[in-house]
Amino acid sequence: MSEVPTDEQTVWERSAALFVSWRDGQDPAALDGLVRLLSPVLWQVVRGSGLERNAAEDVVQSTWLTLVRSGSAISEPRAVAGWLCTTARREAWKVGRAAGRQRPVEDEDIARRLPDSPAPEQQVVLDDENARLWSAVGRLPERCQRLLRIVAAESRPDYSVVSAQLGMPVGSIGPTRGRCLEKLRRELATSGGAA
Repeated sequence: MSEVPTDEQTVWERSAALFVSWRDGQDPAALDGLVRLLSPVLWQVVRGSGLERNAAEDVVQSTWLTLVRSGSAISEPRAVAGWLCTTARREAWKVGRAAGRQRPVEDEDIARRLPDSPAPEQQVVLDDENARLWSAVGRLPERCQRLLRIVAAESRPDYSVVSAQLGMPVGSIGPTRGRCLEKLRRELATSGGAA
């Protein structure tokens, strides 16, 4: 398991930065960048609801207009991508119902069309949780950091190899790992992360 990259911004971090620049008036053109970045995602969300092309275009446009009107209500910039997806999905449902085009679809049909990756909203949450976890690991004593990184990288690490790498008796690796995990739980609890 490796640390979350700090030099590359994810789509969601870039969308948050563009949103803040636009919302706070630092760069009015940042909205154009946000539209270019997230319109493909919104298009996929809306088309996934079964709308025809023209109706889908209207829903995506309506979603952006809703952001312009209500963007100041979004207090967490990293939530803007999820907010836009949810707004687009709700508007698509509303338009679909109004047009009488909503057709029941079997769960299996939907599952085949969904991407294997997590939904954008889930990815934002996962990225945030990973960042909090590695930040908490970084605040642990060096010995715990090294041990937890080794045992996190493999599902069943060879304790003799771990012993050689850390200069620790094989019999103390398990108890030390338990104490380090408990320190990590406390660190996450005090910093607001999940335990």
